[in-house]
Amino acid sequence: MFKCGTIALVGRPNMGKSTLLNALVGQKISITSRKAQTTRYRIAGVQTRDSAQFIFIDTPGFQTRVMNTLNQTLNRTVTSTLNDVDVICFIVEAGYWGADDAKVLRLLPSDKPVLLIANKLDLFASRFEIPQDRDTALFEFMGMMGQTWGEIAAQTKGFESESISSPLGEFAEIIPMSGKNKDDIGRLLDIIEEHLPEGEAVYDAETLTDRSERFMAAEILREKVFRYTG
Repeated sequence: MFKCGTIALVGRPNMGKSTLLNALVGQKISITSRKAQTTRYRIAGVQTRDSAQFIFIDTPGFQTRVMNTLNQTLNRTVTSTLNDVDVICFIVEAGYWGADDAKVLRLLPSDKPVLLIANKLDLFASRFEIPQDRDTALFEFMGMMGQTWGEIAAQTKGFESESISSPLGEFAEIIPMSGKNKDDIGRLLDIIEEHLPEGEAVYDAETLTDRSERFMAAEILREKVFRYTG
């Protein structure tokens, strides 16, 4: 039984979506920088195993504050992607949940498996000198995230919980991890595979992205400009 499906990586800006995509594919195909909205195009990254093919869609960070024309266009890219995929990975910062996260939450459909990725676990752990305090804080965070989306929204400061379109929705999985940890990446792939539909591979095993070499070269140049200009 072979599986094949599309997986959207969504979240607010600077959640490490592009870095995570590169780790999942095993090669740099999406540029990264400290600037919000570095990702401006819908990019697919492909990982093929003996038992499954994963087609990851890297989306721009969903902008909730500055609503200029560019950000409105990028936000539409995010919302349209959610309708086209089989699985959604909603990426947040481990141990933190705020109104901007809740604004992304209200976009999520309840008829598809949504995995909550509590990313940057390494940074979260570094805030605690005592391991027991770290474990307690993480347990409390995961407990909150284990509720229905409506209950989570109701506990979010500065957010109107009534705007949640799927208040009874729940996360199919809650996965604390670090995108820098190879074991975590392997575990995440295993979990995602469980939720993929059966189907034939769309790409050959050697394909890593749907973008051309010319596009990738232009993106790498743009990344260098972003990093040079701070």
